[in-house]
Amino acid sequence: MRERYADIIVDISHEKLDRTFQYRVPERLRDTLEVGACVMVPFGNGNSLRRGYCVGIGEECKFDPARTKDIVEIAPKGVNVEDRMIELASFIRRNFGGTMIQALKTVLPAKQSVRKLERRSVERILDREAVIALMGECERKHQTAKARLLRALAEQPRIPYEWITGKLGVSPATVRSLHQAGVLRVERTEGYRNPVRLQAEEERRVPLSGEQSRIVEEVCRDFDEGRTGTYLIHGITGSGKTEVYMQLIAEMRERGRQAIVLIPEIALTYQTLLRFYRRFGDRVSVINSTLSPGEKYDQCERAKNGEIDVIIGPRSALFTPFPNLGLIVIDEEHEGSYKSESTPKYHARETAEEAARLSGASLVLGSATPSLEAYYRARRGEYRMFSLDKRLAGGALPTVYTVDLRQELKEGNRSIFSRKLQELLADRLAKGQQSMLFLNRRGYAGFVSCRACGHVMKCPHCDVSLSEHRGGRLICHYCGHEEPKPARCPVCGSQYIMGFRAGTQQIEEKLRELFPHARTLRMDGDTTRAKDSYGQILSAFSNGEADVLIGTQMIVKGHDFPNVTLVGVLAADLSLGANDYRSGERTFQLLTQAVGRAGRGSLPGEAVIQTYQPGHYAVVRAAEQDYEGFYEEEILYREMSGYPPAAHMLAVQICGKYEESAKQLAEMLSDVVKSIEDVETGKPECVVIGPAPASIGRINDIFRFVFYVKHTEYERLVHTKDVLEERLKRLSPRRETVQFDFDPINTV
Repeated sequence: MRERYADIIVDISHEKLDRTFQYRVPERLRDTLEVGACVMVPFGNGNSLRRGYCVGIGEECKFDPARTKDIVEIAPKGVNVEDRMIELASFIRRNFGGTMIQALKTVLPAKQSVRKLERRSVERILDREAVIALMGECERKHQTAKARLLRALAEQPRIPYEWITGKLGVSPATVRSLHQAGVLRVERTEGYRNPVRLQAEEERRVPLSGEQSRIVEEVCRDFDEGRTGTYLIHGITGSGKTEVYMQLIAEMRERGRQAIVLIPEIALTYQTLLRFYRRFGDRVSVINSTLSPGEKYDQCERAKNGEIDVIIGPRSALFTPFPNLGLIVIDEEHEGSYKSESTPKYHARETAEEAARLSGASLVLGSATPSLEAYYRARRGEYRMFSLDKRLAGGALPTVYTVDLRQELKEGNRSIFSRKLQELLADRLAKGQQSMLFLNRRGYAGFVSCRACGHVMKCPHCDVSLSEHRGGRLICHYCGHEEPKPARCPVCGSQYIMGFRAGTQQIEEKLRELFPHARTLRMDGDTTRAKDSYGQILSAFSNGEADVLIGTQMIVKGHDFPNVTLVGVLAADLSLGANDYRSGERTFQLLTQAVGRAGRGSLPGEAVIQTYQPGHYAVVRAAEQDYEGFYEEEILYREMSGYPPAAHMLAVQICGKYEESAKQLAEMLSDVVKSIEDVETGKPECVVIGPAPASIGRINDIFRFVFYVKHTEYERLVHTKDVLEERLKRLSPRRETVQFDFDPINTV
C-alpha cells in the first residue's frame, strides 16, 4: 500500500495561510482522516505537539520522506470559534469548489500584520507648584517648547499625546527629555478602531403588531426548545421586517447570544446601522469593504472578546467570530450580491444555514420578493414561512401606472420621461414632496430589442436573449448559437432595433432641462467612490436637501424616506432582455422594490413604470405587487426548462491566455462529464450544455469558455465537480484556470 501524505496548516496563524507543512498519514488514520480535520502534529526542533488543520491529502511526498514526520492523532472536536470556522471552510470547499486554503481565507479574518491601535497620554508626576516653578526656569532659558508643555500640564494633569505633538507643537524629543528628568510619564493603552461614528439617540419604540409578535414568539420558542431552523419572512415593503429583526436580537441578547445581520449593499449600511445603533448603542458594529484592514480586524477581535453583540454588513460579515452566535438575519435575501463572484463562489444563504447549524443558531431570511430558491424550499416545508401583509404605518401600497413606451413613441414623445411621469414630477415639486427616479440598468446594452414593438432577439434553443458582439453578431452564451443582427425587426419590420443607451448623468441633465429649479442628487458608481459617500448622499436626501434622487438599483433597496411620494422607473424591462434565465425574476424583484419606496409615510404614494413590454407577467405582477401570481408563472417556466430551483446547475468556466488550448480544455472537461454514467440506467448522469464562449469572451487578453451541467440533485453536481477536480490534478494545466459556480446568479 502506497504512503499517503497530508498538507497541514499549523496553528492557523492568519498571515501564514499560504504556508503548509507536509506530514505522513499513519496507517491507523488512513480511513478516518479527511480534509478539514483538526489534528495534533509534532512541530519544530523540539517536536512540541501543536494543533493543525488538514487542507489536502495525496500520495506525492514533496520533501525527503525520511525526514517527514507522522501525524500523532486526530484531535477531538472542539467547540471554540476557530474550529467552527474550519468546519465551515470545509463545507464551502466541498459544496462550492476551490481549495481548502481559498476557503480558509474566506472565513478567517485577515490579520495582514495589523498593529493594535495604541493610545498614548502624558501624565505629570510632579505636583502643580513644582511644575510651575520649572516652567518659569524654562522660560528664562528660552526653552519655549518645554515651557508650553509644562504650562499645559500645570492646568491639566493628563493630556493626550496627539494633542501635545499636534496643537502644542511639542516634539517627541522634548517629551522624552522631561520624562527622563522625572517630570512626566507617558501612559500607553491598547484599544480598538471603531468605524461607527454615530450619536446615540433615544429610539422611538414602535409596538409590534400581532403578526410581528407571533414571529418573534415562535422563533424564540423553537430556539429555547432546541429546534433551531431556517425561517422565511415574506413581508411586503414597509411591513416592519426590521422591527422583527431587532426584537429577535433583543431576545437573543437576553439569552447571552450574539447576532449577525447581513444586508446586500454597502449603501444600506448607514440607515440600517442608524436604526440598530439607536436600539442597541455601542454593542453594534459594522464590517464592510470601506473599512481599513485595521478596522476590520479590530471588529473581529471585539466580537471574539464579547465586546459587541451585533455585527452588520454584506456577506463577508457572516464570518464574524462570535463565540455564542444565536441568530443570523439575511435581509433582502433575494439579492444577487449574496453570491460570491470569486472562488470559492459560495452563496451566503446556504453557507449561513451551515454556520447556524454549527453554532446552534436560528437563521431568519427576509424579503418582500423572496428568491425562487427560498420560496420553493418554504413551499416544500424545508423552511418555515411567515407573512407580513400590512404596512407598519398603516398606509396603502402605492398606486401604480404602467406606461407603454411604444405608444409614447407613436404619439411623438421621444423624451426619456413619459408624459405621465412629467405630470406627476411637476405635481410633487409644486407640493414640496420628494421623488425617486430609478434607472434599471441590469442587462445594460447586453441585448437587442425593437423600440417600436418591444420584441427581444432570443436564442431558439435556450429561451434567453442573444448578446450583441462586434461585427453585428448575436450570440447565446449558454449553447453558442450565433446569428447575424437583423437590420429590421423580424416581428414589425421597424428599423428601431438597437441596444439601450442612457445613464444617470444624462437623466439628471434632461430632468434639469424640464425642471430647472429642481434640486437633484445622483447615486451611482461615480458619485459613491469616496468613503462615507453613501451615507452622505442618503443623509442629504433624508434631510430634504434635494427634491429628486436619481440612481441605479442601489437606491431602491431597503431605504425608507417618508416624504417620497413618487417613484419613476425608467426602462423597466431592460433587465428582461438580459441573457439569463433569471431575468424575469430580477425584473419583478427590482420593480416591486422600486415601487415600494413610495408612500412609506403618512402621505399616499404613486409609481410610474415605463416599459416596452407592458404585458410581460413580470411587469404586470410587479405593478399589482402580486408575488404569488408571479411565482406560479415563473416556477412553471423553471420546471419546464430544468433551471434552479426545480433542478440544479453547475457552471464550469475555463480561462486561458491561448484561445485554442482553453477551448480544447473546455471540450475535454465537458466530455469527461458526459462520460459519467448513471449506475441504474447506464446513460449519461447529467445534462451538459456547451461549451461556448463566455458572455465576455476575452478580458485582459484572457479567453473565457463555459459549459453548464444540469441535474435535479445537488449532490450529483458536487460529485461531478469532484471528478473534474481529480482529472485536473492529473492534468495540472499551467496555462488555464478552471472555476466552478453552483446555481450561478449571473451567467458567465
